[in-house]
Amino acid sequence: MLNLTDLIARAQPGDAVLVRSDLNAPLGGSPPSVTDETRLVASLPTLRSLVSAGLRVVLCSHLGRPTGPDPALSLAPVAEKLAGLLAARGAAVPVHFTGGMPTGPDRERLLGEVGPGEVGLLENLRFDPREKGNDPTFADELVSGLQHFVNDAFGTCHRAHASVVGVAERLPACGGLLVERELEVLSDLRGRPARPYWVILGGAKVSDKIGVVERLRDLVDGFVVVGGMANTFLAAKRVRVGGSRVEEGAVELARQLLEHSGEARWVLPVDGVVAAGLDEPEGTVVDLETGEVEGMILDIGPRTIDLAARALHGARTIFWNGPPGVFEKAPFAEGTRSFAELLADHPARVVVGGGDTAAAARRFGIAERVSHVCTGGGAALEYLEGKDLPGLVALEASALRQGPR
Repeated sequence: MLNLTDLIARAQPGDAVLVRSDLNAPLGGSPPSVTDETRLVASLPTLRSLVSAGLRVVLCSHLGRPTGPDPALSLAPVAEKLAGLLAARGAAVPVHFTGGMPTGPDRERLLGEVGPGEVGLLENLRFDPREKGNDPTFADELVSGLQHFVNDAFGTCHRAHASVVGVAERLPACGGLLVERELEVLSDLRGRPARPYWVILGGAKVSDKIGVVERLRDLVDGFVVVGGMANTFLAAKRVRVGGSRVEEGAVELARQLLEHSGEARWVLPVDGVVAAGLDEPEGTVVDLETGEVEGMILDIGPRTIDLAARALHGARTIFWNGPPGVFEKAPFAEGTRSFAELLADHPARVVVGGGDTAAAARRFGIAERVSHVCTGGGAALEYLEGKDLPGLVALEASALRQGPR
């Protein structure tokens, strides 16, 4: 795969570069504004490099899950926030935005406005259903009049969308600085990480994480299983979990994983915070080994946190994907908060695996205190499983077409 340095060396002054970023930031308020700028900040190093080289930057991204044009999911607030972030970090350049649709007359107007060393942002790619279908005509429209493509959206590399795969098949393409950093970290996790190496898995479904377990079980020293998926493992051990959600079709799979994972140790919850529902004002800590669960397990309890802390003591590498509880609800947030603090203070190399886990890391203020926070949860898991990510495959193919560096 070629990198950003290769592209800048090959580009001519004033060339136009299409950059696929992940600017899928949460919005709030009226008028709407960006409430979490993490993904925007992650995109800045690549943008600053291209702007400094005097290239014309045309940014594209999705936002939310629209089924067509939706003013509530316009990237207009993102354009405004991005301009402010660039200015605050020493790259005060215009960020042009025309709205409308990501291609057609609106795009042509935008391209006419963006000069060398400036940035333009296309409207939400998913306003056009052809984006998710990797439609060739949509890819043709996205690349028209442009000379290069940079994929800096690692979080979408597992999607075969037009702005991820189709454009890389049509323009000389490379990975951006964010993609380069993600691959560096994740390659180490599935290669030769410093040991002892522990993986913490949460989330709702065992089936979502089975690939990671099977790929890593001969490499890791242990797994800590928390969150909703722990219920299925507990059910496999015939622990009664009351009305907690259990993935019934995966109980036998969980039992096999517990029994056939080589020398890897397993740590499961021994107590939990139980309530009748998510809207309850408080929960009750129940001993899962001796007590009766009347309701749902919505968080881990203090004994489980202590058990995990003892297991992780001495670890040199930790990968965390999936929060231990429903941390968005105050009565069930303490387990995730304690876990986050435990990992932030741990001397190991701690990698947080995107999605809800990254959101938890930011909420509890530890994102800057761990080694790395992945920008894509699904992409990170698939990469650790050893799957070929369509976005990365397309970049490799483009590198072969472009020849030696």
